[in-house]
Amino acid sequence: MTTQPADLPLSPPEYPTAQTKPQRRRVPWRWIIGIPLMLIAALIVAAAYLPVPEDKPIPLAQQGGGARQEGAAISGLQAAWPEVATPDPDQAALGKLLFYDPILSANDDLSCASCHHPDLGFSDGKPVAIGAHGEDLRRNAPSLWNVAYMTSLFWDGRAKSLEEQMLTPLTNENEMAANPEELVTQLAAIPEYQTAFNAAFTDGLTMNNVGMAIAAFERTLVAHDSPFDRFAAGDFNALTPAQRRGFNVFRSAQTRCFECHTYPTFTNNTFSVLGVPDTNPLNPDLGQVEIVNGPDSTRAFRTPGLRNVALTAPYMHNGVFTTLEEVVDFYAKGGGPAFGVDVPPDEFLQGFTLTDQQTSDLVAFMYALTDEPTDLIAVPTSVPSGLPVVAHMQNPARDLVERSDAPPTAALEERPPQTITVKPGDTIQSGVDQAQPGDTVLVEPGVYNETVYVDIPGITIKGIVNGGERPWLDGQKVMSDGFNTTGDDFTLEGFGIKNYIGNGVLTTGAERVIYRDIIIQDTGLYGLYPVESTDILIEHNIVSGIADAGIYVGQSRGPIIVRNNEVFNNVTGIEIENSTNADVYDNYAHDNSGAILVFLLPNNPSKVGYNTRVYNNRIENNNHPNFGKPNSTVSKVPPGTGIMIMTADNTEVFNNTITGNQSFGIGLTSLYTLYSRDTVFDLGVLPENNWIHDNHFENNGYAPQGMLKELGLDGADLLWTGEGWNNSWDEPNASRFPPLLPGRNWADPAKRGIWRVYDILIGMLL
Repeated sequence: MTTQPADLPLSPPEYPTAQTKPQRRRVPWRWIIGIPLMLIAALIVAAAYLPVPEDKPIPLAQQGGGARQEGAAISGLQAAWPEVATPDPDQAALGKLLFYDPILSANDDLSCASCHHPDLGFSDGKPVAIGAHGEDLRRNAPSLWNVAYMTSLFWDGRAKSLEEQMLTPLTNENEMAANPEELVTQLAAIPEYQTAFNAAFTDGLTMNNVGMAIAAFERTLVAHDSPFDRFAAGDFNALTPAQRRGFNVFRSAQTRCFECHTYPTFTNNTFSVLGVPDTNPLNPDLGQVEIVNGPDSTRAFRTPGLRNVALTAPYMHNGVFTTLEEVVDFYAKGGGPAFGVDVPPDEFLQGFTLTDQQTSDLVAFMYALTDEPTDLIAVPTSVPSGLPVVAHMQNPARDLVERSDAPPTAALEERPPQTITVKPGDTIQSGVDQAQPGDTVLVEPGVYNETVYVDIPGITIKGIVNGGERPWLDGQKVMSDGFNTTGDDFTLEGFGIKNYIGNGVLTTGAERVIYRDIIIQDTGLYGLYPVESTDILIEHNIVSGIADAGIYVGQSRGPIIVRNNEVFNNVTGIEIENSTNADVYDNYAHDNSGAILVFLLPNNPSKVGYNTRVYNNRIENNNHPNFGKPNSTVSKVPPGTGIMIMTADNTEVFNNTITGNQSFGIGLTSLYTLYSRDTVFDLGVLPENNWIHDNHFENNGYAPQGMLKELGLDGADLLWTGEGWNNSWDEPNASRFPPLLPGRNWADPAKRGIWRVYDILIGMLL
């Protein structure tokens, strides 16, 4: 037997052939899954330490909301004027000369006063302004009265200051067409201007100082002493009976004029879509959206103030309406759609029906906003350039205003408080008209068909309740509001209110308001409606059949207490909107479309909504079909909503029993649900620092409606659309979407990391 040498292989090596493939090393399945997971985890960890979007805090002085009364005010009518810097007198005096001097235009033939004439309400009486070459410009020349209080200038809001605004028409080729260098040279050649600029400015004559001087003069054009102002200060005879009636139309929920034209400037300094007809339909003016993509900004224009509006015809951004009566008719018909303009108008613009008398009265009230201080409308006899200044002009509207004014009367003498009793057959208004501060108006059971207006402070109106009997206000489906009040220290209790088309009770701009033991049935948009008010108590009321919110607190400041109320069969049971420091507790909200909303919405006087607590409420079966008005924000609330927080901050929701709501129990979202993410808002859009904890949930989200249904999403006890990284949920037994929600004890990096994942996923979904 032979043996092979030890250094030879036992068998020849095998080499791969065409038929033989090399054996590959198999990668374990754990690696296939684990490596991507580790990469994702690493990205999440990295993302947790990246900056996250947060809203910029708004200083208290700029937040808005609340009663905004001046120190000696007695009612919400006497709102404080916004604080503005006092113009430098030397700069203002110089600015007045420049304002009337044609030297500022390229051809020395146009001054600022050519388009802003003092006898025409500092407008020009033309549909649109006339340019440097005699051609029509695009838009109407707006009035300059009270322009100091405007927060944005031009019809589209492109300028944020008078100085910025001033230089645009001055140098625009189609307006005054001035060449800055040439203008400064011309002015420097005039000794009087050289001396005035050196006295008013440390750096003397510059183009910027030309704009600053004219802006200083324009800031002096304030009108504070109209008949309305005297009425607001307590002289209730300062308005004629027709103007009083017109004011009641103006502030009714039927017309809703007061919601955009707020006291004392009679503008809310925001933008509205009205659908004003184009004078050239082939070249439509799209308004604000041409400058910035704001919310609902297509065809949106700045809300003008109404001070001296009787003097400034024609009206609207393109001067399309010649008279105030035509403007009222436009609003009455619901705006643009009735005039062939295919745009959804602002939700406040719903159309209304007025009698000829009501229209006449409303226009008479607008005449009562006229105030022309003599020194401010005086035209200089000459200007330093020696060029001719504008001549005084006749304005026929002045005669109409003068004939409409009320004669002066003596003030009422004060007396001790007393009780005034109203019996069936009398009117409640007659009792209120006899009242003085500190009085109580007692109303006996019966039916009263009227709207009651209360502008006197310190009034209590109390219905006498005998068992099941109480006084009822019945609007018979034709009247706007049950009670419309502005007086401070106002208490209303013991009434039934039904069948109005606007509101059950509307209070505007007041301090210390109490609504108690009131039954509201089918009163239009709102049941109990305090707006721009401070210190509110709403308790032991029953509200049903409301097309927006049964109890609505808007643009207000706390303390706000809403407790022990029952709300049902409304679109929304209780809504806290753009308000601060509210407590909503011990209420029973059932069979609404949505039970409780805490919202912060754009284009409102208040830019914040924070520090609301919602607790100890019973929220059951809020599955009513949504019958809100089309295009309104509330019409988008899904039926089956328990509690919904939109964009508000620092909301705490706890100890509520939330059952049987088919879409969700508690939803947290932002305005991005309604608007695209490139929208530029006038407030912080993210819901931040909200905390939801220790609530009891049962049978919510079983049949989602609205947007949830459209997106094919499941309902849940808790719903979050992913905005605001620092919100917290501590609800271990609740169903949820998304499946993991950060708790209050999570570390900030963990919250930021999970937020970033959800932000990407939900952004793709929506």
